[in-house]
Amino acid sequence: MISTSLQTYAETLRFPPTLVPAVPQWENFVRAMSAGPFMTYARNSVIITLSILVIQLLVMIPAAYAFAKYRFRGKTVMFSMILLAFMIPGQVTFIPVYLMMADWGVIKTLIPQIIPFMSNAFGIFLLRQYFMQTPEEIIEAARLDNASEFQIIWRIMTPMALPALATVVLFSFVSHWNDYFWPLVMTDSTGVRPLPVGISMLKETEGISNWHIIMAANVVLVIPILLVYTFCSKYIVRAFVYSGIK
Repeated sequence: MISTSLQTYAETLRFPPTLVPAVPQWENFVRAMSAGPFMTYARNSVIITLSILVIQLLVMIPAAYAFAKYRFRGKTVMFSMILLAFMIPGQVTFIPVYLMMADWGVIKTLIPQIIPFMSNAFGIFLLRQYFMQTPEEIIEAARLDNASEFQIIWRIMTPMALPALATVVLFSFVSHWNDYFWPLVMTDSTGVRPLPVGISMLKETEGISNWHIIMAANVVLVIPILLVYTFCSKYIVRAFVYSGIK
């Protein structure tokens, strides 16, 4: 992908293909980002992905803490339903969700790309496993110091679960940054579509054979994923070991 993004049009058609471009064509990136509303697509991807991440963290952390440290009626049934939701692919539910969003009149906005992902069943499961291994003595000591449940969750439990949180953030970011199917189904206008859908439309503006331009756009799409992965990867193994998932 990187090699093709730096080649000329003639080099992309050469057989056998060449791995190293004769002269790197850096202007391919400029042409990719100036083809169509590329910056609008990028802005939409940033808004959608960050909104989902923030909302998921606000929902997942208290939910996981409640399932790990509280006893209440229906706890087992509710947690089983969360695990069941984790196993259902999104493609199964997209028709009723689309009809619901159409009834709300939000199809031409970013909302249908954010609301269905406000909770993260895998994140709740992983954080619950992590919180369950936190000694009760730490929580009791915090309560004796008059710490509220809110303070215990956000100032004690959350920092201790940083490896698990980094893992959830990485998986969620990659999933929603790269998502193509759901935005394609839930949107009907260029102004609210994210980068993966926008890049696929470069074939219409640049021509289906201009793979050097399309690959340049894909390189731009991948860069944020590599940055987030570099930051979070060191925590992943530690998170799975501490949570007992091996």
